[in-house]
Amino acid sequence: MKASGSLLRGSWPVVACAIGAGLVSGLCSAAVIGLVHDAMSSAPGASGTRERLTASFVGLALLAVLSKGVSEVLLTRLGQSIVGEVRRRLGRNIVEAPLRQIEALGTHRLLAALNDDALVITQAYVQMPHICVCAATIVGCLLYLAWIARSAFLVVLAAIALGVGLFRLHEVRAVRFFERARETSDALFGHFRSLTAGVKELQINRGRGEAFLTDSFGRSLSTYERDFVAGMTGYSFGMGWGSLLFYVALGATVFVLPGAAGLSASAVAGATLTLLYLMGPVAQLVEIAPSAGRAAVAFRKLDDLGLALASPDEAHAPSLPTSTFASSWQRIEVCGVTHSYVREYEETSFRLGPIALGFRPGEIVFLVGGNGSGKTTLAKVLLGLYTPEAGELRVDGVPVDASNRAQYRQLFSAVFADYHVFDEQLGLGNALVRERVAGYLQRLKLDRRVSIEDGKLRFDGLSTGQRKRLALVAALLEDRSFFLFDEWAADQDPEFRRVFYREFLPELRAQGKTALVISHDEQYFGVADRCLHMDFGVLSEVAVPPAPAPGPVIRVMN
Repeated sequence: MKASGSLLRGSWPVVACAIGAGLVSGLCSAAVIGLVHDAMSSAPGASGTRERLTASFVGLALLAVLSKGVSEVLLTRLGQSIVGEVRRRLGRNIVEAPLRQIEALGTHRLLAALNDDALVITQAYVQMPHICVCAATIVGCLLYLAWIARSAFLVVLAAIALGVGLFRLHEVRAVRFFERARETSDALFGHFRSLTAGVKELQINRGRGEAFLTDSFGRSLSTYERDFVAGMTGYSFGMGWGSLLFYVALGATVFVLPGAAGLSASAVAGATLTLLYLMGPVAQLVEIAPSAGRAAVAFRKLDDLGLALASPDEAHAPSLPTSTFASSWQRIEVCGVTHSYVREYEETSFRLGPIALGFRPGEIVFLVGGNGSGKTTLAKVLLGLYTPEAGELRVDGVPVDASNRAQYRQLFSAVFADYHVFDEQLGLGNALVRERVAGYLQRLKLDRRVSIEDGKLRFDGLSTGQRKRLALVAALLEDRSFFLFDEWAADQDPEFRRVFYREFLPELRAQGKTALVISHDEQYFGVADRCLHMDFGVLSEVAVPPAPAPGPVIRVMN
């Protein structure tokens, strides 16, 4: 498949060396069999011959061990390189995938892909040198067997062909069980997320905790265990047939062929020795098969999720000429935009728009409305995270399309209601930036809880309100031209609400920044230059109430 070549593209030197070392090891191991057979067949008094065979045996044995060791070392390096590349590729695909697709997949499916699928694919790739060692050993042994006992070679060849056919029959069924186990893995990661996020609720409600552990969580664990064991059992039966057929071939060589085909005692001894040695690499090769089967399931799962690993360079390269947007824009317009989606647990779809809206630099716009009215959906469309079904976004008259949407998003900084705070922030190594951050932290009463160490923000044990204030610091630090604040003040005490509405927003206006503020704080609506109201996807503009006189500052311990 295409993903195979693309994943190994940067690792071909390591792959080639590992495969080469594996082939050398396998061929040397096969050659040792011939030497042992010659030594057993040579006359005891032929000292020169035995000395030559002894020296050859020592040299081949050392070369086989050394080459296998080199292959193992390169194998470790290859495995770590591939697992990193798989996860990097998946991470990039997740970042560049449409947000609506990511939301539809859910966090649990993405975590399963990053963890389980990445490891399964890596394990399959790591087996490549082992496959080469085993294949080289098998080919060498078969060639030697064909040379010393053609009838035994034909019997073994027939046994291998029959064994492969029987193995494939069991493998098809085993892969189906692996596919079912992989689907259950998604559910398991969802339960893991519920377990960690809802531990407080599970602890205070013993009945709910027991029901969760024994019902949904326990049932998924049992289902995964049953399907995985069934898949491995299928492979075990396939391997069992292969082992049985090998014993049949060995028995035929020892007990049947000497009489039926007239094999000499020397040929029988050589063929027997070869077959006994051949059983090891054949068994190893068959044991690798489950990893390959699970990897195939993982690749198909990634394709189904829309996170295919193939052709990353072509997939991420822009196919159209890219327009650029200056941070000193004069007008951003939402022109007749519509967007619809099906809400969870509802059969009818929610429709936003058509929306006609414009923004200018240096204005503060409040967006108000009831829960579920479409405010956050409009914000995501405005930021280029959702693609409009109709209409378009424009920056100074230039349409936003697939070729420039990623660049358009760089005009914005946002603190969403489901925000996430990263400990690494750009520019923290600069003294002026650190001074700005220190000022923000002091104003938001975070200077004793958050520090800057080695260019990273260090924090632990912050409350919900404190983490959201830190998210505000991160957004301000980005210094973009357009800010979105989605219910930022909902988790804040009165003191910090006043600081946000009375200090930070006017400062952004004075700097020529635009801010769209989704809010329910009616007492601060007067801060806005404009006030928009959303009702079931329909947008209208309402009068801005007069700004009340600033009240006394309420000091609250937090």
